[in-house]
Amino acid sequence: MKHNYLDNIPLEEAKQRFFDLVKKDFSHKSEEIPTAASVGRVLTEAAYAKICCPHYNASAMDGIAVKARDTYTASESSPLILSPDKYTVVDTGDPIPEDKDAVIMVEDITFEGGKNVKIMASVHPFQNVRQIGEDICMGDMIAPSYTEITPPLCGAMLAGGITKVSVFKKPSVAIIPTGDEIVPPTENPRKGDIIEFNSSIFSGMLKQWGTDTRVYPIIPDKKELLEATVKDAADNYDAVLVLAGSSAGRDDYTCDIIKKLGTVCVHGIAIKPGKPAVLGKIGNAALVGLPGYPVSAIVVMREIVKELVAFLACKKAEKEQTITASLGKRIVSSLKYREYMRVTLGKIGNSYVAVPLPRGAGIVTSFTKADGLIAVPQNSEGIEQGEQVEVTLLTAKEDIESSIIVTGSHDPIIDEINDLMKIKGLPFSLSSSHVGSMGALNAVRAKQAHLGGTHLLDTQTGEYNKSYVEKYLDGKDATLIKGIGRIQGLMVQKGNPKGIKGFEDIVGLRYANRQLGSGTRILFDYLLKSHKIDKESIDGYRNEEFTHTAVAAQIAGGNADCGLGIYSAAQMYDLDFIEITVEEYDFIVNNDFAGTPAFAAFEEIFKSEELKERMRRMGGYRFG
Repeated sequence: MKHNYLDNIPLEEAKQRFFDLVKKDFSHKSEEIPTAASVGRVLTEAAYAKICCPHYNASAMDGIAVKARDTYTASESSPLILSPDKYTVVDTGDPIPEDKDAVIMVEDITFEGGKNVKIMASVHPFQNVRQIGEDICMGDMIAPSYTEITPPLCGAMLAGGITKVSVFKKPSVAIIPTGDEIVPPTENPRKGDIIEFNSSIFSGMLKQWGTDTRVYPIIPDKKELLEATVKDAADNYDAVLVLAGSSAGRDDYTCDIIKKLGTVCVHGIAIKPGKPAVLGKIGNAALVGLPGYPVSAIVVMREIVKELVAFLACKKAEKEQTITASLGKRIVSSLKYREYMRVTLGKIGNSYVAVPLPRGAGIVTSFTKADGLIAVPQNSEGIEQGEQVEVTLLTAKEDIESSIIVTGSHDPIIDEINDLMKIKGLPFSLSSSHVGSMGALNAVRAKQAHLGGTHLLDTQTGEYNKSYVEKYLDGKDATLIKGIGRIQGLMVQKGNPKGIKGFEDIVGLRYANRQLGSGTRILFDYLLKSHKIDKESIDGYRNEEFTHTAVAAQIAGGNADCGLGIYSAAQMYDLDFIEITVEEYDFIVNNDFAGTPAFAAFEEIFKSEELKERMRRMGGYRFG
């Protein structure tokens, strides 16, 4: 297959080319709208007050309106009695009578029988009175041109008598999903169907950024049909996003269509993920061909489309918050690209720690779980573990500071604990990454995790976890917390079509293995050795999955015949299960973390009956 990228253009140069093209001959459109509905919009011209605020002398307090000179003789030693003709009762906001010029607070008066009042202090003219124009005077400029309207500014303009304002029109963006294999969301897709969810992601992002957005029906890979749709969108919208329309693949017509109808300025950006993006223009409409993989497309949306929307709305591009963190795991990167890594974040002691998430361009959950992004510069081979990195935040800083970093072996109990924390309204959450049981030891020792899940079998003693903690942590940095027993066994396809009865029957079958350093992998290698089975005879031994559910998914999907995993994962995927052993799944806790409120919250949920009941329903767990 021939690839026809124009170039591998550095990101900043690609953006410069694109925005130079978009801005050429472009003019922003305006509209007049009610001021009350203008929050978030941008003024096309300065807003001048049409009336004063307040537009009359108004009482600033509850009390009585008086003429100040009638009170001058009042003092504590010589109280003054005012008859009803000398005052008027007023509430806050009431107009001040024409013959009065001050207000005495209700707290400072005493009724002396009948309607006479006693005062013990004088007031000066306009004391406790909001005079005409105190806040805004007619003719004052309330806001200059090109100001984004905030809620307080909206209120100020209304107070100044401005009931309509001229604002720039909201950017209008069309989204065109493409592909023969793309289908609308469904619970029962056929083999080969790819559920179209990218448009929901991107229309949601665009809504947050303040656009009017239309999603076209899915367009099959027919050049004439796509060309007609792109032309229609370009004629009617400020920007057009073509989804899955930027690769160099067989049925990708986007680049050719933009060339035919307008101009292509970029096809191939030196970023990963996101390289295949196409940038161009048709008429006055900006055109962006987004990669089909969701993570690739999200990166292009954040790095280019977000800035495009800001320009179209006549706004300043929002500056994103960043923090400095210690990298929890080494990152290897290509010299050819600027690479964006998704990370989870937490605060350990006084320092932030960033733990990289899976980097596949199609792994959309790497964004749902991510707290931040690290940009590895082009021409860099990567970043070493422990190095300080700048992280662009995707999660609020206060949420990161209340996040408990859990790393190591995967188990559904971690997600269930996190869910119960949310339900109970506890001010903490778990942020987990799956790096295997040995990874848990290393992370806790390096103070790059608060907790680690582990189920490491000592093949000499048959004990779990204790000897590893003693060897690698020496009892100084961390403590082992007794967890739960869980059943490990062979997950096999429903009905056990291969007739597997025991571990020895896996020879010659397709096996779904776990990654090096995981407790399940150590158990598997131990079982191979004890059964005198050569690992090279295992079809799939070098293929690695990072969770029990990933192994189960491979078996349920027909890519493997069997795999070692926990009973609850087999239940989730309706697989048969052959029990092998009951192992101990424990937690290693960083000693500095052990005395904190966050750990107390974790313990509260971990020991709760609600959690035990959930795990019993899943099956395959034993307590105590």
